[in-house]
Amino acid sequence: MGIKNIATMKINQSLKNFALVFIVLDLCLVVYALVFNTPIWLLNTQVAFISSLFITIASFLSYRKNIQGRLSNLDLSKPLNGEDRDKVDEIDDPYDLYTEYEEIPESELTPEKIKEILNDEKAKVKKNSFKNTIFSATGFLSVYRVLGYGILIFGFFALNNNKLFLPVAFIIGLGIVPIGVLFSKLFDKK
Repeated sequence: MGIKNIATMKINQSLKNFALVFIVLDLCLVVYALVFNTPIWLLNTQVAFISSLFITIASFLSYRKNIQGRLSNLDLSKPLNGEDRDKVDEIDDPYDLYTEYEEIPESELTPEKIKEILNDEKAKVKKNSFKNTIFSATGFLSVYRVLGYGILIFGFFALNNNKLFLPVAFIIGLGIVPIGVLFSKLFDKK
């Protein structure tokens, strides 16, 4: 069985765990709303929960697609840090985790040298942050994610304009997804 199949199985199992936790938390909230509160309270929680869940799923799918695209474009024949490495180094340390960097003696560190090092590092960070922003734009500008936020805003205004909006219930409905993620991660530790 390939690594890709194992990774897909692990993702599918994680998704099942997330879904189970979300369903259980939402059912608990539905029962609570039906027993102790009004149907309007239930409506607020469900509108918020569904839109929050849709946004979360859309974010997951768009970032997964983004990562898969980046991995498919990754050329493993080139060194990751731009230095030439021999085959033994590539086998022993494929991600270049154990490269030793030469330390500059303290006597050679003048204020000008420190400024030069800092400027070089800042330039690398700026280049990488712009590059990462461009590559991750598909993740945060996903059609599904924008649609999810549209549903959230539309649901809020629909409830508010019909004088059915209950802020506490709406916030509790929005909180189901983050709480569900927290619980599923706690239960996922094996």
